[in-house]
Amino acid sequence: MSVNLHSFTQYAPGSSRKILDNINLTVEDGAFIALVGPSGAGKTSLLRAIGGLSPVYEGQLLIDDLPIGHSDLPKRKTGFVFQNYALFRHMSVARNISFGLDVLPRKQRPDRAAITARVQDLLELIQLPHLADARPDQLSGGQRQRVALARALATEPKLLLLDEPFGALDPIVRRTIRRWLRELHDKLGLTTILVTHDHEEALDIADRLVVMQDGRIVQDADATTLNTSPQTPFVMQFLGETLEFAGKIQDGQFIPEDTDALPFPVSEKNGKTTVFIRPCDVQFISGKGAAHILSRSRNPNGLYHYAVQTTQRALDITTPMPTEISEGEQFGLDISHGKIFANLP
Repeated sequence: MSVNLHSFTQYAPGSSRKILDNINLTVEDGAFIALVGPSGAGKTSLLRAIGGLSPVYEGQLLIDDLPIGHSDLPKRKTGFVFQNYALFRHMSVARNISFGLDVLPRKQRPDRAAITARVQDLLELIQLPHLADARPDQLSGGQRQRVALARALATEPKLLLLDEPFGALDPIVRRTIRRWLRELHDKLGLTTILVTHDHEEALDIADRLVVMQDGRIVQDADATTLNTSPQTPFVMQFLGETLEFAGKIQDGQFIPEDTDALPFPVSEKNGKTTVFIRPCDVQFISGKGAAHILSRSRNPNGLYHYAVQTTQRALDITTPMPTEISEGEQFGLDISHGKIFANLP
């Protein structure tokens, strides 16, 4: 099932403030995309609009190339999983899973035997057949998440919408569940849209990341493109630790304000600007400046951390490779692998 939004705009109730501003998005049939960005970026608002939970908007929303209005919600074949799971505490796991089938109109509802068989299949799929009679309060967080997913899948949706589904889980369970979810997506041939504020989670599971800021899409690309060619400083900063070096471009050279950062050739026009660079891309050049290492350590992931003092400021730099710079040795910072954004003064 494909999703297309064209010039899609939505306002806060009773206000002229835009929650979603001129959204253009294409989600191909079978794709797995993640909507990422900070709180208030519009991720959940966009997901709810696609799911038919926010029907008033400007622009166009197409499901499988057909305009879909709020009255056509049952035709969307959509499963929705919320952050808090929204399981019914008074119902068993099996009843929670069958709920979407139980409430279908009589003409669309399978008979009881078919519903029972469907629930059993889903219990096997989520690897919890032994917990059919348990109540949600008897389950772990990871188990409740699987039940919520099974309930969303009970009506055999083609489009699965997930709103921060891993937020309440501990890191180890999160990794297990998201791997399982990706396998499930591939196995069932779903189109999946995930909302998360965790860019590492999105990079691990999704085909594409749609980065949002202030109700707009600022970049829509795969992980490699986002890392190598971020279109704005916000995208680069959101996706990982970033150092900034203010300075000016003069006669084909970027000249940093920090005198321990080394000038390097650029093609941009003269004027003030800023270089953005990942700490791991900063190189230490012995004898080319007055920077020095205050302390060094190695973290549990095997990365090397250096507390560096330049003439103007202190920097934290983490790299995958150790430096040969010795204690007390002075050096300059090669920042030539950084990025200058043309639209940034």
